[in-house]
Amino acid sequence: MSSTIAPPVPAAPPGPEKSAWKTELAPYARPDVRKSVLDLLTSVVPYIVGFVAMYLLLDVSYVLTLLLSIPTAGFLLRTYIVFHDCAHGNFMPTKRGNQIVGVFTALLVYTPFSAWRHSHAMHHASAGDLDRRGDGDVPTMTVAEWKSASRGKRLEYRLTRSPWIMFTIGPFYALVFQPRLWKKTDRPRIQNSIKLTNITLVVAVAVLCVVMGPVAFLAVQLPLVVLAGGAGIWLFFVQHQYEDAYWENSDSWDYADAALQGSSYLKLPKVLQFFSGNIGLHHVHHLSAKVPNYHLQAAHDGTDLFRDVPVLSLGTAVRSMRLKLWCEDRKRLVTWAEAAQPVPAAAG
Repeated sequence: MSSTIAPPVPAAPPGPEKSAWKTELAPYARPDVRKSVLDLLTSVVPYIVGFVAMYLLLDVSYVLTLLLSIPTAGFLLRTYIVFHDCAHGNFMPTKRGNQIVGVFTALLVYTPFSAWRHSHAMHHASAGDLDRRGDGDVPTMTVAEWKSASRGKRLEYRLTRSPWIMFTIGPFYALVFQPRLWKKTDRPRIQNSIKLTNITLVVAVAVLCVVMGPVAFLAVQLPLVVLAGGAGIWLFFVQHQYEDAYWENSDSWDYADAALQGSSYLKLPKVLQFFSGNIGLHHVHHLSAKVPNYHLQAAHDGTDLFRDVPVLSLGTAVRSMRLKLWCEDRKRLVTWAEAAQPVPAAAG
């Protein structure tokens, strides 16, 4: 059964739709300072207020602290979307403005701004390309690769695709550990971004531990990492990992097709759409990363470009976690059980 509600996008959209998308989306790809400020007032400000309130509630009841961690984590997730937009240069009207807001929000989400900006740009440039996997995407093996992989590689892959790992160790790895690392082959600018961020965060955490006490700091910060990090991992997963997703080799890969077929429209309840910063409209974002989060819905509603994009409900998105491997014969993601079965004659 397909995980999409709407039918998949045709392999070759009509010429005018495909060639004119930049012109059609241009009106939405302009920052609005008033809306950007409103975004900050409904993300960064309530996150900081919530963090402080969680700390103050420690003397009253840790249960209340944990309850408050739920909306506070939501505001942290919205803060991550602001940081994400700044990395794309679409949140503020100037490069300097995006840099300032981006670096500040990057520290709140424990992520080096310049290094992440580079990695995420690589993801946008290669999403859905089988020959360029590995740049800021969810690890995805084909059925053939899985069958020929060693036991060690299979175990590693099973762990990375396991929901139990994703939502327990995953948030700490994604927010706390992995952003601290760099490669010797990284450009000096990327290495310096990570090193400077690490130093700044060490100082900031040390100050908070002195002011709050280390136990209180962890009591407040850890639930936020688990909740916001887990939500972020799930959102990132379902944005490109659903049954009728798009994967092609480089010689037949197309940027617009990858955006329209390989990035889902995750229809969330309004409150969840608010806390996730409209990132569920991922098909719009991947077609034009210059559209700020607060214009994504308007861009979707205001053009005919997106009438046939893959649509996921909350339920179908949750069920997509069952999908593990890309089957090149079936042209879809499959479960472990399906991967072990012979390919039907019609699909082969």
